[in-house]
Amino acid sequence: MLRKLSPREDLVLRMRFGVGGGSEHTLEEVGKSFNVTRERIRQIESKALRKLRAPDSASKLRPFLDDGA
Repeated sequence: MLRKLSPREDLVLRMRFGVGGGSEHTLEEVGKSFNVTRERIRQIESKALRKLRAPDSASKLRPFLDDGA
């Protein structure tokens, strides 16, 4: 998905939301494939979505990098 996600976070989101042509899976189904609880998958999903929503560091620094030309 994006480089800021770990491979595990990327796969969890792909499985949960059916990204890349796959079908959507429940927390329980994803948890079984990772051998963790559905609560742990919910936590991983939540963290991954927070990362995707966070403003990019480069966009925060851009005003300081413009030379005004």
